[in-house]
Amino acid sequence: MRVPPFERLHPFMQLSSVFVLGMITGAIVYNAIWHASFNELWTNNQDLQFQLQQAQEDNRTLRKYSKRQTVVKEIKLIAEETSAEKIDSINLKELLRRVSRDLEVLRGRDMFEIDSDSKLVRMLLHQKKYTVRDKEYTIQVKTMLVMEGVLQIWLEAKERLPESH
Repeated sequence: MRVPPFERLHPFMQLSSVFVLGMITGAIVYNAIWHASFNELWTNNQDLQFQLQQAQEDNRTLRKYSKRQTVVKEIKLIAEETSAEKIDSINLKELLRRVSRDLEVLRGRDMFEIDSDSKLVRMLLHQKKYTVRDKEYTIQVKTMLVMEGVLQIWLEAKERLPESH
């Protein structure tokens, strides 16, 4: 049996290796684009789920207390961003969801008694630790404002550094 000379196969081998490298490069670029778009879609989905949950709670409260004008019907949490520390938006939404769950006891409370409730909330949430996606955060209430049945709470969230022993 006769083996063909290698010089005749050399252009074919070069062309096929360039083709295979192109396929690999294309697959890497396609995968990177797909992951970036999927991450953006997942982030938007988390934001919309948070908004839907908040709207459902507000709707339920508004139906329940529609006859009473002086009660807290809606709770809005506003996270203050410090320039030194940026929190990932997914972690921030989950953190706000957990704080909102803790503050559900204020729904339906009389607005004129909010001064005693604000002291309770400040004591309850002062430096409270929440763990979100393996990171610990502490919460501090900056401002509370009640107007027309809406309780607005401005929070400052900071990532808690691990303690060294």
